[in-house]
Amino acid sequence: IERIARELSRYKDVLYLGRDTNFPLAMEGALKLKEISYIHAEGYAAGELKHGPIALIDENMPVIVIAPHDRIFEKTVSNMQEVAARGGKIILITDSKGAAQVSVKTMETIILPDVPEIISPIIYALPIQMLAYFAAVFMGTDVDQPRNLAKSVTVE
Repeated sequence: IERIARELSRYKDVLYLGRDTNFPLAMEGALKLKEISYIHAEGYAAGELKHGPIALIDENMPVIVIAPHDRIFEKTVSNMQEVAARGGKIILITDSKGAAQVSVKTMETIILPDVPEIISPIIYALPIQMLAYFAAVFMGTDVDQPRNLAKSVTVE
């Protein structure tokens, strides 16, 4: 993950894609990367790729795809094909079944254990957080005290 994060730290923009229960994880991954590395990142529902973010994809846009092999895996692979056709660099986070069945060339693939679909967001959150952390470390930012962020929010 450190090697992938080092490569990720060289980019100005990153797109995260997830479907179903992994869409909020895509948003969280983008948020973490923004907060501690100051890289512009957006989390998007993979099914909405053609409604905006696809216009931004080129060889300078890494796309982190969160895609456990589940009932909607093939739909996510279709999104990956769209990204690859535009020169986007795909970092795939999947399980062994997904890695074996994906037909798209990826820049990197992170293979996680096969887990029940209901808990995959918990397991998949770990590499998402580690990518953000190590990217920030390689960029020299203070991960313990990100600029302009409060550790707590006060509600009046």
